[in-house]
Amino acid sequence: MGLIDTHTHLESFAHKGALPDILVRAREAGVQAMITIGTSLDDWEMYRGLAREHAGLVHYTVGLHPCAVDEDWTVAVRQIETFWSGRSALMRPAALGECGLDRFHLPKDDLTAAERIFAWQRAAFAAQLETAKRLGCPVVVHSRGAFHECVEMIDASGIDWTRVVFHCFTEGEAEMAELARRGGFGSFTGVITYKSAGIVRDAARAQGLGRLMIETDAPYLTPMPHRGKTNEPAFVQHTAEFCAKEVFGVSYEALAEATTANARRFFGI
Repeated sequence: MGLIDTHTHLESFAHKGALPDILVRAREAGVQAMITIGTSLDDWEMYRGLAREHAGLVHYTVGLHPCAVDEDWTVAVRQIETFWSGRSALMRPAALGECGLDRFHLPKDDLTAAERIFAWQRAAFAAQLETAKRLGCPVVVHSRGAFHECVEMIDASGIDWTRVVFHCFTEGEAEMAELARRGGFGSFTGVITYKSAGIVRDAARAQGLGRLMIETDAPYLTPMPHRGKTNEPAFVQHTAEFCAKEVFGVSYEALAEATTANARRFFGI
């Protein structure tokens, strides 16, 4: 049984001409499929092309990352739905996202600017939730320093929580309980392999193997034993091995079977 990397960013590899080798190594590591995550207008068309070129292996999403939100955010958000309509529907995205809220990267020395940017983020997130509700598609949420605000906005949107995943989940058991009781999911990166990430491991156990999805968020958040190197989809294998042995106490095969089934069911791939 192979693995699915439910959240990666292939843009940098493609621009460097490294993508063919990245995909070869992913297959060699047992990666059945990967989802390359849209963050702005700059990568949506590229990712659709990659999904077409590597059908079955590469899937993609379309969304406006909170750190890509500016005063012209409406220009991008208005184009999201076109990827689900007309001829574009032949290569439909696996989800809408990543979208959400990010307080961590707001300006630290200009509170007025920070408030203005965060207001844009909230408006862009609300608009994308409205679009996802209309489309009935899965939503990939980016939440950094704004977990409860994201939850409140999703609640207010009326979107189906069973179609929502908080990627790179680094909160604790209490926050996972908030997602679980609503029907939402948390997905885990290589952070779960870090010695200091006990609360993340506890959250994964609280969610349970039957709802677990794993991701790389490559080229970021490289798992042990490669921490410090550039992350890539092949390294999801290390996260899977760690979760199987250290978090859930099951065989690698059981972990792979569960997470792959969860990912295929959630994203419809």
